[in-house]
Amino acid sequence: MQFKLSAVTLALATLAAATPVARDNECTTGSLQCCSSVQSASSSIVSTLLGLLGIDLSGVTAQVGVTCSPISVVGVGGNSCTAQPACCTDNSFNGVVALGCTPINLGL
Repeated sequence: MQFKLSAVTLALATLAAATPVARDNECTTGSLQCCSSVQSASSSIVSTLLGLLGIDLSGVTAQVGVTCSPISVVGVGGNSCTAQPACCTDNSFNGVVALGCTPINLGL
């Protein structure tokens, strides 16, 4: 009986350790960015910016970060975000827009 209980406990502990947990200050996908705002791809300002950059996201419902810059280490001098921190999957447009963003709370 003790062996079965130990095996079940070990299996549950292993499962809990292997399960990804989203924390407020970590990105599980993409990179941590500081954006002036995070908006729907269909909002007027984002549609205008995407049009100027030649990006077609018609039919896409992803969130888009506007004027984003990377945050390398949270809380280390000069890397705080006073706007909207977000995890973004694509910031290859010189910070004008970042695609696939999810707003997060850094708790700063």
